[in-house]
Amino acid sequence: MESSEESRAEAKRKILNRLRRAHGQLGAMIEAFDQDIPCRETVHQLAAVSKALDRAGYLVISRALTECLMNPDGTEDPEELEELFLRLA
Repeated sequence: MESSEESRAEAKRKILNRLRRAHGQLGAMIEAFDQDIPCRETVHQLAAVSKALDRAGYLVISRALTECLMNPDGTEDPEELEELFLRLA
């Protein structure tokens, strides 16, 4: 079974990967827009950036919820986590 530290490190790695992907996609979108690439291409890149950011956000909330369940006496406030989740939805 994976330790809490290993699980936390894996979650962080996944979140960072998603954010880096979004960063790269955003750069491609800016470049496309700057070069007057057709709207279809620009919108496609924008959708990819948006989806990557959404997934990163869901991973952050998911990790916090997992921490909350594993350590109910911890610092995570379930109501605050719910509010954060709903902001992403």
